[in-house]
Amino acid sequence: MSLAALSRRAPTAQLGSILRRTYATPVNNFVRIVEVGPRDGLQNEPTAIPKDVKVELINRLGAAGVKIIESGSFVSPKWVPQMAGTAEVISQMNRIPGVRYPVLVPNMKGLETLLTLLSSHPSTPTSQPLTDEIAIFTAASDGFNKANTNSTVSESLARLAPVVQRALENGLRVRGYVSTVITCPYDGDVEPRRVRDVARELVEMGCYEVSLGDTVGLGRRRL
Repeated sequence: MSLAALSRRAPTAQLGSILRRTYATPVNNFVRIVEVGPRDGLQNEPTAIPKDVKVELINRLGAAGVKIIESGSFVSPKWVPQMAGTAEVISQMNRIPGVRYPVLVPNMKGLETLLTLLSSHPSTPTSQPLTDEIAIFTAASDGFNKANTNSTVSESLARLAPVVQRALENGLRVRGYVSTVITCPYDGDVEPRRVRDVARELVEMGCYEVSLGDTVGLGRRRL
């Protein structure tokens, strides 16, 4: 039935109700993009990236309109050499009002390093802090977690709980990552209940949001 024919047959109030029901989602829905290229992208490069190149990448992403830019990781450069110099990067990059610049923190040592940096660069009423948000990570499968952090999922959650608590006590927002939510390259298919339980623990710790990652890219529809 055409819209014109419908309008002739239905009263105005009824027509408005029918038309409103044709929208699948509210018109104010939006997609929030978290850009992780300066961290997750660069850490997979075969060689170290100069700090000024990282700074320029972050500045260009901000100028392009990206609102959340994960800017680095406070992980030991011994394990991830591409993330060396994160403290200098977030100290030198431009900070655009309204843009968030979280950093990944794998453990308490990384958080303490960040807190020391923040204390030496206090924000003022006219300036933004270097960052006001961290990200933590675990996986939904023991095999992947052992390969990545040398710990089981339960062990990693126990290690992360005090990190989240200390971050929150210092006014930092915390976002959580869960890897291998569909398939693990070591353990095979992952039970959805396992993903739910891990995500729930992160939320109960204090994460305001949990990202679910299809790490190996097999989350496609099975016909």
